Amino acid sequence: MIETTPTATGTTTRTAATARGLTKTYGAGSGAEVHALRGVDVDLPAGRFTAIMGPSGSGKSTLMHCLAGLDQPTAGSVEVAGVALQQLDDTALTKFRRDHVGFVFQSFNLLPMLTAGQNILLPLELAGRKIGREERARFEMVVGVLGLADRTGHLPSQLSGGQQQRVAIARALVAQPAIVFADEPTGNLDSAASSEVLDFLRHSVRELGQTVVMVTHELDAAAYADDVIVIADGRIADHLANPTRDQLVAALSKRAA
Repeated sequence: MIETTPTATGTTTRTAATARGLTKTYGAGSGAEVHALRGVDVDLPAGRFTAIMGPSGSGKSTLMHCLAGLDQPTAGSVEVAGVALQQLDDTALTKFRRDHVGFVFQSFNLLPMLTAGQNILLPLELAGRKIGREERARFEMVVGVLGLADRTGHLPSQLSGGQQQRVAIARALVAQPAIVFADEPTGNLDSAASSEVLDFLRHSVRELGQTVVMVTHELDAAAYADDVIVIADGRIADHLANPTRDQLVAALSKRAA
């Protein structure tokens, strides 16, 4: 289920994930506490590419981890695909992430003994899903969009870094998750491979209707997104729709001042 959120004009937009009053505090005692998130309210629109930006220590990765159900907030609520994560026990939360959330990390996390195609299909096999006609059609569509049709029989060691990250993206997409979280997905890539991967993330939104949320500190990477959330000191500082590069520079400069 995808929630809808009212807009200022009275219309509604589909929402893939929502946080209200999200707080995350590490440590105990006033002298040792670190406030990573301070009452964050945010709606992540479905079918769009959202980037979360901010300096090191701003809380952007903590926000993503809480939204993805990888970390428990100290206070507040998170809903993904209409499901309140705080109401799930560990077993149910693990199953929910497996069935509804895709992940792409800086390290590719591919199994070296499996081909690219086998790595892509691995989440379906781990979930006990039979690879039938529908699953095979989704696989073919994803590898086609990501330009991997002629690489599915190759081992990870036979692929470039950019190709390996595309395999990781395909693996995240093949199960048709409600949302894909990408944590610094271009951090281990050169500029050419980074542009290639970001293009394919954008294509997955445009051509597959996927919802992608990417944490990045790179201005060039954020420029590929439809929406950019700027976080500073654990709070949402700006939420920009279809920003230009100049608007991004201005927003980040304002927060750094």
